[in-house]
Amino acid sequence: MLTAYVLSISHAAGRSLPASVQDKIADGLHGFVEGRIPRDSPLNAPDLVLRKLAAIEALARVGRAEPALLDSIAIEPNLWPTSAVLDWWGILQRVPSIPQRTARLQEVEQIVRARLDLQGTTLGFSTAPSDTLYWLMAGPDVNALKLIAHLVEFNLWHDDVPRLMRGALARQSHGVWATTVADAWGAVAMRRFSSAFESAPVTGTTTVQLADATQSLDWAAPPPPVQLPWPARPADLLVEQSGSGAPWLTVSSRAALPLTAPLASGYRITKTVTPLAPRTAGQLSVGDKLRVRLIIEAQSDMTWVVVDDPIPAGASHLGTGLARDSRIEGGDDDEPLPPTFVERRFDGYQAYYDFVPKGRFVAEYTVRLNQSGRFTLPATRVEALYVPEMFGEIPNAGVEVQP
Repeated sequence: MLTAYVLSISHAAGRSLPASVQDKIADGLHGFVEGRIPRDSPLNAPDLVLRKLAAIEALARVGRAEPALLDSIAIEPNLWPTSAVLDWWGILQRVPSIPQRTARLQEVEQIVRARLDLQGTTLGFSTAPSDTLYWLMAGPDVNALKLIAHLVEFNLWHDDVPRLMRGALARQSHGVWATTVADAWGAVAMRRFSSAFESAPVTGTTTVQLADATQSLDWAAPPPPVQLPWPARPADLLVEQSGSGAPWLTVSSRAALPLTAPLASGYRITKTVTPLAPRTAGQLSVGDKLRVRLIIEAQSDMTWVVVDDPIPAGASHLGTGLARDSRIEGGDDDEPLPPTFVERRFDGYQAYYDFVPKGRFVAEYTVRLNQSGRFTLPATRVEALYVPEMFGEIPNAGVEVQP
């Protein structure tokens, strides 16, 4: 895998290896694919097909791959991790003599599109939980960046590449991706992207107009975000660049609108409230306890997600850890996704998760009703803290508590 990586990344970066070295590397990879040079996996994993695909993809970059090398591989891209699918796509693009090449190119492109998870400014893959193959030098970050480099090289998905690049940059933490391999592919992808889309530097002034509101940005210094008020009637957003280059534009809208139905934009929420031994059947009374259960379905992996659920005024949380309270009324200690920390506030329950994988997780808590009356509650909301366009909301019905 390291040998294939060296050959692939050097070719992608446009840095040719010495001819004698490249020939020796290609001969070795050729022998491995043909079975003349055995190399076992460092783990007890059925990954021989994946390693062969990576080797053939590297050979295809230097013109040393031929269709016969695929004879020992069962072509089943739907069953492969995304890294192998991208290797197969690269092989198909670079080896035109592969049988049924046109149909297979269409198939692999559909597979990649189906696995892409684009939400707002984020980029992920539906197969991310099974794509972290560190011993194969592969992972979700590497897949995202190799995909961008591939698309730019072969001039594919031209209108989608900028959004993919924005999502790939959002995968960084403290200005870097998760692994050194991802950083290397990131450098290659960024250079190719800049060459194709940002060949001229941005200078001059950008003017943004919405109805009667106008704001200008001077590119002599990093401009602040533009904030324009909502127009009184429908209007077009007009953007004009005076100067060189073509700046990118990310448009978002914010408005306070009444929520009458569940809204899912990355998270889907199901809420159930169960009275625990109510004093009077069929109604809520002061002193009754409620068990609240939130089932949340996440469409993609995300860091730092908060669950915010309101409670009726005057209600108090149980399970706070006072005396034996947590043992009597608290949640399960073995819940599959425990929050990083919880705030039990007077107006609601807030749970913070440092990482939420794609799929379903549950948040539960218990409150005691201490005040009678009719209470109107705001919406329950789940939001990714650093990607606010990833959220989910559901309206809450009013709560009536009898004395």
